[in-house]
Amino acid sequence: MLYLPREEGQGLVEYALILVLVAVVVIVMLGFLGGGIGNIFSNILNWM
Repeated sequence: MLYLPREEGQGLVEYALILVLVAVVVIVMLGFLGGGIGNIFSNILNWM
């Protein structure tokens, strides 16, 4: 083995990609459910 690939930053890049994927999923879910969640909190505040 004359050449060994450098894999020092590979783990950090993988964690960053997972974090970006989770952030995108959360943003999409809030886009779909945002109005409904706002209505629930408004109903709770009006009930109190």
